[in-house]
Amino acid sequence: MKKITVIGAGAWGTALAQLLAASGRKTQIWAREDEVVEAVNKDHANPLFLPDFPLHGDLRATSDLAEAAAAELILAVTPAQFLRPVMADLAAHMKPGVPVVICAKGIEKDSFALMSEVLSETMPEAPQAVLSGPTFAIEVAKGLPTAVTLACADEDLGERIMAAIGQPHFRPYWTDDVIGAQIGGAVKNVLAIACGIVEGRALGDNARAALMTRGLAEMMRYGAMHGGRAETLMGLSGLGDLALTCNSDQSRNMSLGIELGEGRRMEDILAERRSVAEGAHTVSAIADHVSPMDFEMPICTAMDGVLNYMADIDATIKGMLERPYRAEQG
Repeated sequence: MKKITVIGAGAWGTALAQLLAASGRKTQIWAREDEVVEAVNKDHANPLFLPDFPLHGDLRATSDLAEAAAAELILAVTPAQFLRPVMADLAAHMKPGVPVVICAKGIEKDSFALMSEVLSETMPEAPQAVLSGPTFAIEVAKGLPTAVTLACADEDLGERIMAAIGQPHFRPYWTDDVIGAQIGGAVKNVLAIACGIVEGRALGDNARAALMTRGLAEMMRYGAMHGGRAETLMGLSGLGDLALTCNSDQSRNMSLGIELGEGRRMEDILAERRSVAEGAHTVSAIADHVSPMDFEMPICTAMDGVLNYMADIDATIKGMLERPYRAEQG
């Protein structure tokens, strides 16, 4: 697995491509935007999505999916809501047996499908794995110490992928719990927006700690419903990612929440951004999924109201604080 393609040239895709190119892997990155391809190839930079960071001189970019498919390992790093069409187009060019590592975090809005389910439908023959965990793109690109979860049902394949992408400063830990690894990465984005609102409304550190903890309980319930394991959600791809994303405005999701909490309108915030805050899409998938069931996810449901139905933030907070008392475990 020395020839690797990263599909998606946002900040996270660019950081992974930089990591691999710097480690000596023959690495190319696929981008939809021609200006990104030109910037990577000519200037060794991606000013649109990872500004002010010099990229490795051996990293190459392409907008041709047939060229991108000529690899021994594919990392799929498109935004979650675009994974299906991109993988469907890429499938026509893929060689049999080439593994695909899903690096997108989210749940498909209309189908409620996890990204592994989307990949199984678009590339049913491709061996698959999931990469998730507490990762800010710029820190990975700089080579700062990072640990992640590599989820793969096939342990031998998981070990091969870890050998291909792992570095002393980028440590993957294997699990066979592909479901749990995805649930953590998806739900934490919603909770990060909520924590941002807490910060923007100046509700204090106590409130943020309470929200994170009760949010983790929602994450674990939702994970169990899908068949994910609790220990996975207490690891890097669950609690670890939650702790990172809910405690720094480097997070696109938390920074979105901060601006909402400060009183800005959703459409105004999004109009100024090129990057995607995945939680804004995932929240509607979660809320629509659980609404017909007798299944409580009050934080996620409340965030769906704020983000998609213009629910008043102060009224939403008041409603959450007035919920009936209950046992902590549950």
